[in-house]
Amino acid sequence: MLERIIQIDQEIFLMFNQGASNAIFDWLLPILRNPFTWAPLYLFLVIFFIKHYGKVGILIVAVTLINFGVSDGVSSHLIKKTVKRVRPCNDETFKQNINLRVRCSGGYSFTSSHATNHFAMAFFWIVLFRRRWKHVFWLGFLWAFMISISQVYVGVHYPLDILFGALLGTGIGVLNGYLFHRFFPNLLTPKQQNTVTT
Repeated sequence: MLERIIQIDQEIFLMFNQGASNAIFDWLLPILRNPFTWAPLYLFLVIFFIKHYGKVGILIVAVTLINFGVSDGVSSHLIKKTVKRVRPCNDETFKQNINLRVRCSGGYSFTSSHATNHFAMAFFWIVLFRRRWKHVFWLGFLWAFMISISQVYVGVHYPLDILFGALLGTGIGVLNGYLFHRFFPNLLTPKQQNTVTT
């Protein structure tokens, strides 16, 4: 059963990694999965949160960093080192079949830390602001999804690495978002949140 699942996972990987090959994806997707691409967005959000929420904004930034640390720790240091799945680009019997579009890391593959971390951040913000920013769900989800799926296209992760990373990150982000509301129930009041929608 496990062998069949792995085979299907590899087949889907090849459908996207090879079958979806085109010049636009070859240029765009390696950029999307590069952390430096999103540095201006992260800086903007830090400034935005602090400017509009003051001390509460500093707390949001701090908890966002904690949320990221938890997701990265669980994915990179707990699951990867336990499962020890080899990346497609490092698999001696499989890597000859792939199109590798970035440098292949020496780390393990399952779960994708890109997927885990970005879905954790996206869903943390979704839980915090979903009642006032009507587009926050789709913006957050599509942002995390595009970064995550790029990992398959460039050849460094299997689809199941992405799927389980996304599920793990979503769970962590949602949990931390609800914990934030539970421990700081009055910090993001409707009056405060309205200041960013007018």
